Amino acid sequence: MRALLFDGNGAITLADYFAQVRGLAAMLPAAGHVINLCEDRYKFLVAFGAAALRGQVTLLPSSRAPAVIDEVRARYPDSYCLGEQSFPDTPPHYWRLPERMPRQDGAPPMIDSDALIAIGFTSGSTGSPKPNPKTWGSFHTSTAQNLAALRDLWPAGAVPNFVATVPPQHMYGMEMSVLMPLLGGAAVHAERPFFPGDVARALQQAAAPRVLVTTPVHLRALVESGVELSPLTGIVSATAPLPQALAAEAERRFDCEVREVFGSTETCVIARRRTAREDAWQLLPGVRLAPQPDGTLVHAAHLDAPVVLADLVELEGEHAFHLRGRNADLLEIAGKRASLGDLNRKLLSIPGVEDGVVFQLDETDAAGVRRIAALAVAPTLRETDILGHLQRGVDAVFLPRPLLRVAALPRNETGKLPRDVLLALLRSRMR
Repeated sequence: MRALLFDGNGAITLADYFAQVRGLAAMLPAAGHVINLCEDRYKFLVAFGAAALRGQVTLLPSSRAPAVIDEVRARYPDSYCLGEQSFPDTPPHYWRLPERMPRQDGAPPMIDSDALIAIGFTSGSTGSPKPNPKTWGSFHTSTAQNLAALRDLWPAGAVPNFVATVPPQHMYGMEMSVLMPLLGGAAVHAERPFFPGDVARALQQAAAPRVLVTTPVHLRALVESGVELSPLTGIVSATAPLPQALAAEAERRFDCEVREVFGSTETCVIARRRTAREDAWQLLPGVRLAPQPDGTLVHAAHLDAPVVLADLVELEGEHAFHLRGRNADLLEIAGKRASLGDLNRKLLSIPGVEDGVVFQLDETDAAGVRRIAALAVAPTLRETDILGHLQRGVDAVFLPRPLLRVAALPRNETGKLPRDVLLALLRSRMR
């Protein structure tokens, strides 16, 4: 039977996985919902399968921060948390996995296609976090679409070995490092490497063809580190916009295609592009978009009903589109218009700016205008240098003030920047 996972100790087969899923399912506490906090990807997979076999729905909060978990648990009082970690003070309703996974013989576990298997939560960047239910059948369909988006990266008939820097709790990580091995025929590394050296070591433990699943933040770190990676058949990126220059440099540096995928917690992956050479996104089979005044309506086979995204798009025929930002990102000051997305791209294009973000503040100035601020990681530049570069291509009313240099941006484990954390950092730097 094929390998499902691998690490430095060898491979774990699908048969071994099924035996441990059955064994763990018999031990789990009675509950309707569970929050899977496992750091180890294999233990996440076993716990995910065991919960599904017991009829327990896995809740996927947008963050594993205690306050976020508490909020989700309050919505689902019949829920508990599980993980492999030990804590000095064990949190309430926490169930720790056994050191050694139990096994139980039997037939391969079967899950009904209409069974509710998981609920993903949006990050709340466009409002209050909302639950997005996922059935086993919808995961089957979306995984088939992901295969359609990626399968030409590796030879026909080959078993791709994935190494993922993203956590399995994030929907992108769930799709690429949990569902792809379970339903898509891939094998995945059991760990979540973070630093470039860890990524290189994990890829050494993978058999060809190797696929790296990552984010723009991790990809930039790999490119700038100078680390040597085992030959790759492809790199997949998501969670944040991938700069075209970074995609091109990564392709040159690692001699493989960098394929960016586009999706959301609400929709899963719906489009792909080769960012180094393409501006337009190519829709996956069966996906159709309908632009709306305040966003975009997404039709897809794996969605029970059309989903409205906050993203604004411009269609290019029936199968491609260009992103034009988000309705919430559009700025209008003194009769002039701009977008935060475009301002961010211009900030990141400045030589010497390693990372940065432009965002609009909540409070207004004396004229009743919400000010624009920026934080930049630029060790070799002064703040006046950065503003000088921006002035060449940005109207004065949209120049960020304040613009502050910081040592690092407070990105979470998927590379995103929670607004409340950004505002706290800005306030601390302005004291």
